[in-house]
Amino acid sequence: MDDSSDDRAVAGIRDALDAAVRRLDAAGARDEALAVFVPRHRKMLITREAVLQPTGRVWRLGVLLLDRDANLYATGSITRATEPGRPAYQSLSAETRRAYRAAAQRGHFEHGETVNYDAEPIAQDAVSLRESTGPLILRDGRVLVKWSPSAEGTVDFEAYLPERVGLLTDPPQGA
Repeated sequence: MDDSSDDRAVAGIRDALDAAVRRLDAAGARDEALAVFVPRHRKMLITREAVLQPTGRVWRLGVLLLDRDANLYATGSITRATEPGRPAYQSLSAETRRAYRAAAQRGHFEHGETVNYDAEPIAQDAVSLRESTGPLILRDGRVLVKWSPSAEGTVDFEAYLPERVGLLTDPPQGA
């Protein structure tokens, strides 16, 4: 394949994402919070506790997150803004989850809000997508989505995006 087919494929990404944003916005699809984790640190001799700082809103499209400006992110970590509870010292993973819930609470998210953090932005240019090891890749003029970093199988972005948008705009009964 030549560079022109890659360029056409990349142009198609932007068009598809713009259409997805319009469709999701028009349907009032449920979005989620996007945040950046700021670890505990000292500032001016005052210790600041870890916090999840709000940076925007995104729609979850499986392994991708989409914001209203048609920017894509690789889905990172997720927590809920709920009461973190007291330390129970049950396991390291349980205490880590509790610490992230506490950080979300300090970020002033609404109770029960889903908060995405550690979400890496995805560059939408041909060179970056050819070299990508993330969820969105460009191979032989085709834009593909990988389900996980270790997954060998991929699915066409052109099929993946409308299906995922449809799940948010017209969720299955009972979902």
